[in-house]
Order: sequence, then structure tokens, then C-alpha cells
Amino acid sequence: MRRLHAYLTGRQNLRVDLTWTPEQDAFRDECRTWLQRNVPSEPLPSGDTREGFARHLDWERQLFADRWAVVSWPEAYGGRDASLWEWLIFEEEYYRAGAPQRVTQNGIFLLAPTIFEFGTRTQQDYYLPRMAAAEDLWCQGWSEPNAGSDLASLTSKAVRDEAAGGWRLSGQKTWTTRGAFCTHLFGLFRTDPDSVRHHGLTYFMVPLETEGVTVRGFGRLDGDEGFAEVFFDEAFVSDDLILGAVGSGWSVAMATTSSERGLTLRSPGRFQATAARLVRLVRDRGLDTADPSTREAIVRAWMAAEAYSLYTLADVSGMVEGRSPGFRSSLNKIFWSELDVDLHTAALAVLGGEGELETIGGTENPWLKGYQFSLSGPIYAGTNEIQRNIIAERVLGLPRK
Repeated sequence: MRRLHAYLTGRQNLRVDLTWTPEQDAFRDECRTWLQRNVPSEPLPSGDTREGFARHLDWERQLFADRWAVVSWPEAYGGRDASLWEWLIFEEEYYRAGAPQRVTQNGIFLLAPTIFEFGTRTQQDYYLPRMAAAEDLWCQGWSEPNAGSDLASLTSKAVRDEAAGGWRLSGQKTWTTRGAFCTHLFGLFRTDPDSVRHHGLTYFMVPLETEGVTVRGFGRLDGDEGFAEVFFDEAFVSDDLILGAVGSGWSVAMATTSSERGLTLRSPGRFQATAARLVRLVRDRGLDTADPSTREAIVRAWMAAEAYSLYTLADVSGMVEGRSPGFRSSLNKIFWSELDVDLHTAALAVLGGEGELETIGGTENPWLKGYQFSLSGPIYAGTNEIQRNIIAERVLGLPRK
């Protein structure tokens, strides 16, 4: 992909060259060929069930064995040294092929970029290869019973143990996605008892087998069982399990949330593939004469998926030139989370009453399952209401009321 060039000529115009280089076309062909040969012919069980998680791990290890698990990482850590453009190509082909959900995403897409930015060389050399190989499986310890969207109000604490050369963790994390199946947790703990809000927090990486850590799984209404509560009862962790500096946890965590809200967690390929499935559903059902409101919803959702792709290309252009999206990742998060809801809502409108069935033709109804999950999108990774406040204050510069 040649760079997207923005020129200021009284107003900002974007001139876009969407041609790919011969090398990038060859990379796409290699991705597509491997995926066609290796993607399971039947969908795997949900990765949020114990059986499904185990099946997904087999897939993750197959990706790693052929160096497709982390294509943009250095070869020393299991990657291919691929560019961001090539990573986008891989993601597009991955979802186009209908490949399984990535159950290692919290480590690979959220924690890993933070380790690359803030980790010591020793931490990078140890954790990144194990993460890529699906040996260490990470969950995210942000939310607490009284600290969800307002993460800065967390009360989990870490008390210094000078004699042992580390910290004693106490408190509780909740809504821990796939925590029941994971081996490690990353999260924030208050290391300065006199601090308030964003200050005095430290970012820890905690093995869940640590003495004093209790993981208690709980089911969801849809039958999935991966969610967990995690309790810490003076669990000891050494100094080398801190990411970044003591007390700087908030800034380190904001790097992780930028990945979660921005490009790495939800690439355009995911939504373009869903939009393509929606179009096939419409054609298969012969709904050329569907009511105008449904037709408009379908067209708008498809256009939004394409718009998100173009927006991402512009963002990647900036990243290639060394510019961080920063707080603009909140724009990303609102857009992709609402797009996901719109795509699945349109599909359910096409299906009519059949869309409410858990199975269609003897197989799980993917549109209903996808719709149920999409409703969580405006909540996780920071509620959209909070993201709108961030955009107003940090991007638009509006005064805080």
C-alpha cells in the first residue's frame, strides 16, 4: 500500500492511493493459500466454553507453528517481521476465510504492544515467545465490583514486602474474560495508599497459580463459562512482574486501552467479513424487495464497514510515520462497537422471527450469537459514554462541565 497522503490546502483533503505493491499482493496470496488449506471445515465450539477453548488452543498453536500467530512481530519472537500494511492484509484474509476466533487476543493484541513499549528486554524475551506460542494465556484484570467504567476508582492494592523483595496483592477483579481458562492476568493495583484516582497505581503481570490467588468462574445466560472473578489474598509477586515503573501504572494501562479501543483488537477485516456475510444472507433469501427500512439498514451497515476500513488505512499511514493515534482511539472504539450492533441488527431483521431461534437448520444461529455479543461492545473497552467524554475533552478540546 502506498502511503495515504493528506494535504492542507485551506482545508484538509485526503488523497488516497489504494494500490498494493507486488510484494504485498504476494503476501496476500501466501496468507490466502495457507488459510484455505488449514482453516477448519466446520466452526469450532465457542471459545468461551472449556471444550471450545481447548479446541481453539490447538488452532492457535497451528498458527504459531507456521508463523501466522503474530505476523508483525520480530522473527525472534515467532513472527514474520511483517509491516502494519501486511498485518492488515493478514487480518482481512483471516476473517474472509472464516477462521476461528482468536482466544489469545488479550495477550497478543493488548498486552504484547504494551510489553514492546514498556517492558524490559528480559521481559520481552521471556513473555512474548510464550504468548505467541499460546503457552501463557492472558486475561485482563481491570474491572472491580465498584470500579468498572471508572477504572481510576479501583481499590485493589499492592503492599511492599521489603524482606521478600516484592509486593503483596489484595483485592478483587471481576468480569475477567476467559479468566477461568487462562494462566496469567495483567492489571492495575494501588501501590501508594495515600494516592487517589489515576495516581499511585502500578501495572502487574500475575501468574494465576500464585499462592493467594483464587479464580472463581461463573456462567453467562448464553451458557458460556469463561468469565471469572479473581481474588487476591496477600498474593506475593516479585519486582520483575511489574510492567513499567512503580506508580506509573495509569500511563502504562492507557497504552493497553489504546490498543483495545483502537486498531489491534478490532481490525477492519472482521467487520468487512461480517458485512459480506450479510450481503450473502440477503441474496440467499431473495430479499431484493424487502421493506425500505431494512434495505437502508443493510446498505448503511455495509457502507460503514467500508468507511471503517478507509479510516484505518489513514490511521496506519500515521503510525507508519511514527504518529500515535492517542486519544483518537476512542473514536475508533465507538465506531466499531456501534457498527457491530448495526450489522447484526440488520441481519436479524432479514431473518425475521427465525432470527430469534438458537439454531437454524440444526446448527447454531451465528447471527443471534453475534448479536448478543455485539451488545457488549459499547460497554467493554470503556463504555461509549465515557469514550464520548474523552473525545470531547481530549480530542475536541471542549471544556469540562
